[in-house]
Amino acid sequence: MEIVNSIARDTAMRACLAVLALFLLGPQGWAAGLPDVIDRVRPAVVGVGTAYPPRQPIGGERPNQLRGTGFAVGDGRLVVTNSHVLPELLDYENRQVLAVFAGRGRDARVREARVVARDPAHDLALLRIEGEPLATLPLGDGGGVREGEEVAFTGFPIGAVLGLFPVTHRGIVSAITPMARVADSARDLSPAQLRARREPFNVFQLDAVAYPGNSGSPVYLAGTGEVIGVVNSVFVKESREAVLERPSGISYAIPVRYLHDLLAQLSP
Repeated sequence: MEIVNSIARDTAMRACLAVLALFLLGPQGWAAGLPDVIDRVRPAVVGVGTAYPPRQPIGGERPNQLRGTGFAVGDGRLVVTNSHVLPELLDYENRQVLAVFAGRGRDARVREARVVARDPAHDLALLRIEGEPLATLPLGDGGGVREGEEVAFTGFPIGAVLGLFPVTHRGIVSAITPMARVADSARDLSPAQLRARREPFNVFQLDAVAYPGNSGSPVYLAGTGEVIGVVNSVFVKESREAVLERPSGISYAIPVRYLHDLLAQLSP
């Protein structure tokens, strides 16, 4: 009987220690701290925009343009971004190209890109780059995300001003809600908003500020770096949040399940 009691006491003690460890480590349990996660995430995050050849004919330099954020997945040569980040037209006469900017600050390098898949309904796009593969981010399976999950996203919130220095914001999934704006009347709705009302889909509402340059930023679990969504600043601007005039700390993200659907289109 004494042996049984000893085993019971030992088991109880182990359980108490496990609970204490979880308490001390916080809600992420044994997961890595956010600074370590950011270190792993940052190399996979890129700028997305347009670029001209380095040497220009007489008439001066034409500037490159940073339009949003993206991140590498798969084999390191696939880049995820928002569909609306892509330019409608390119200046082919002067050899302007769709571009990915990889690296930080002055060490950033321009990589020419091409569109290989696009999902305008969920505002997602996949780009292909050539050359050395980039670091990649792991994708969640799209299920099990709950309100209250601690998340972060890394990108270039106002890239034209701050340059290619990635910025990370942290928050929680504050709601999982259909993306349809409430309007005073039908004439106040844009074509995109009308389409969202006809074909609603759930998005993640986040209690963290996102700016236009954050479009395409990966939203990932703060404790693991697993991507659960893609920031979409258009949803912010089409909601009642005037993000640049009075940011309220609310942002939206497209669930990763729609990215999985888009990636499946590339499968043979």
